[in-house]
Amino acid sequence: MPAPLPFGAHRREAMTSAEGLDSESKVTPVQKVIQLLQGMLEKGKKEKHEEQVQFAAFKQFCEDTIAEKTQAIKEANDLIGVLKADIQKYTADAEQLTLEIAEHEKDIASMTADVKAATKVRKTERAAYEKAHKDYSESVDALERAIQVLKKQDYDRPQFLQISALTNLNLIPKEAKKAIDLFLEQDPDDGLAVSAPEANAYEFQSAGIIEMLQKLLDKFIEERTAMERAEKNAAHAFDMLTSDLNSQIEQDTAAAQEKTETKAKKLEAKAQAESDLADTIATRDDDAKYLKDLTATCAQKATDFDSRQQLRAEEIEAIEKAIEIISSGAVAGAAEKHLPQLVQTSLTQLRHEGRSPTQARVAAYLQIKAHQLNSRVLSALAVRVNEDPFKKVKKMIKDLITKLLDQAQEEAEHKGWCDAELATNEQTRNEKTEAVAALTAEIDELEASIAKLTEEIGELTQAVADLDAAVAKATKIRDEEKAKNAETVKDAQEAQKAVTQALQVLKDFYEKAGDATALMQQQPQSPEIFDKPYKGMGGENGGVVGMLEVILSDFERLEADTKTAEKESQAEYDSFMTDSEVDKAAKTQDIEHKTKKKQNQSQKLEEKNSDLAGTQEELDAALAYYEKLKPSCVDIGVSYDDRVAQRKEEIQSLQEALKILSGEDIAM
Repeated sequence: MPAPLPFGAHRREAMTSAEGLDSESKVTPVQKVIQLLQGMLEKGKKEKHEEQVQFAAFKQFCEDTIAEKTQAIKEANDLIGVLKADIQKYTADAEQLTLEIAEHEKDIASMTADVKAATKVRKTERAAYEKAHKDYSESVDALERAIQVLKKQDYDRPQFLQISALTNLNLIPKEAKKAIDLFLEQDPDDGLAVSAPEANAYEFQSAGIIEMLQKLLDKFIEERTAMERAEKNAAHAFDMLTSDLNSQIEQDTAAAQEKTETKAKKLEAKAQAESDLADTIATRDDDAKYLKDLTATCAQKATDFDSRQQLRAEEIEAIEKAIEIISSGAVAGAAEKHLPQLVQTSLTQLRHEGRSPTQARVAAYLQIKAHQLNSRVLSALAVRVNEDPFKKVKKMIKDLITKLLDQAQEEAEHKGWCDAELATNEQTRNEKTEAVAALTAEIDELEASIAKLTEEIGELTQAVADLDAAVAKATKIRDEEKAKNAETVKDAQEAQKAVTQALQVLKDFYEKAGDATALMQQQPQSPEIFDKPYKGMGGENGGVVGMLEVILSDFERLEADTKTAEKESQAEYDSFMTDSEVDKAAKTQDIEHKTKKKQNQSQKLEEKNSDLAGTQEELDAALAYYEKLKPSCVDIGVSYDDRVAQRKEEIQSLQEALKILSGEDIAM
């Protein structure tokens, strides 16, 4: 909006257009004051509005950041609860798995012992079976041969002895053995010489033995068969038992192995959860501190803003009141009354040129309104009124009124369409701008975080390398220092020994020198000679001994200090090595954690860049459409409401001008 011309300038423009006058008007002191106050008023309103915009942005930042941090703290607290629950669950699961593994191991040991015991029993049973089976088989075989011999009634000596062997078998009952012995006591050879009846009697006796042996044979065969069946059943039962036990052992072993692996995974998950818990707590605490500080800052800024706005509003109100007072008749009226009246001069000049006084009055009136409304239309019309004939002026004013009314109608319709399009476009631009800003902020934050993580990883890696170098250097220095200290202690001890010996020699000498006898008096006229006993170099004696004692104490102190320094250096070295090892382990773990975090954020950054590209395209399209709307819809210089008000006042001024031309008097 172009700056309004001073009132005197409009009057000069009117006079120049109408009369071609070269005279210049001067701004009165009152006008100058009003101009200054208006400048102050505009500046105050502008700064008040700018401060509102600035605080709105800051308030939005506060609300968004507080909401974001509050949500982040809530999510962190929820995550902390979940992590703590997970840690407890992992711990409980690991403890339960430990108990179950122990139970499996106990069952495996018990079943392994059962297999060994069953195998031992089976081995014993098998041995007993084989022995008994052998006895039964031998007995059955012997009985079968004996029965065969008896049935043949052919008792030669070898066959007779074969029958007698039955008495040596363990399974033959005593009664049977006795019967066999009684049978064998009869001589078979005698039976050959006897008569036939006697032979019949012998055959009868042999038949009884055969029957007895046959019963024993049947019994042994039956018992052997039963024993074989029992052995087969026992062997089958043993196989079933060991198979079942071995199967259970395999199952328990597999279960124990699986639970051991599961336990290891649980403990690993627990360690990861504990690491995540520590990081989450640290991040939450940082967010909580930042939120507290930000909340206090935002509250203070809000209080300051309210105070500043109130003060600015009161200032604007005071300036407006001052302008109103100065512009009133008491001030501005007096100024117009007593200061040079350029408009009257202009009217006088017009009369001198033969113009119609009414037409000149309309021109002056329009020029004043043009200045008050800052209207170029009225200003140009005022010039035309001075130049054109009277009738033509009235028609021109009426046509201009009609034109202004038509323009008002067209602009109102166009304003409605523009408002709708601009509102929709503004909403789209705001949404996309906020989205682009949010995505850009997130991308900047991710890029900063990735850069920081990269820098931290590099620093940590370098720190680990520096630690290794420092450890190697410290070890080398410690070895050299230890050797040097050992050499120093050895030298100090040897020096003490030597100094002690020297001191002892001197002390012994000077003690003896102190006991020396006085010399005899010399005869008169003898040459002057010693008159005191020689006790050594008295003054030098104390100085040398004292120096040696000092030197001795220095070497003693050197030995003690070196030993103390060696002990302290070794302790410091041990502490340094321990701290370095702990620090290296911590930094190595931190490198792994930050590397993983960097990978996750890099993937997230790619997603955000893709989202930003799409959102930016949508924003560019909305901005392009806004540029198309601006030439016809966006106010340039003057707002729509100001144009409507100005056009209304222009129409009213034109109507008043018509009244003047029609002879109706109006207050100017």
